[in-house]
Amino acid sequence: MGVSDRNGGRIEPRTLIEAAIGEVEMQARKDNSKLRVQRAGDRLTINGEIDMNALVMVVVGSMAGVP
Repeated sequence: MGVSDRNGGRIEPRTLIEAAIGEVEMQARKDNSKLRVQRAGDRLTINGEIDMNALVMVVVGSMAGVP
C-alpha cells in the first residue's frame, strides 16, 4: 500500500524523521561501528560515517509506505 492509499497522498514529516533517525541509530548499534549518535528529540549529534545508501533507501521506503 502506497502513501497515497494511507493518508490521501500527504507525506508525513514525522514518519520521515523517525525513519531517518531509526536508521542512523541502527547503523550506530552495528558491531564495530565507529558511528556515535546522541539524540535530543528530533535533533541528532552524529560523529562518524553514515551509510547514505541505506539511509536514503529507508527514507524513500517510508515515503512509499514500506514498513
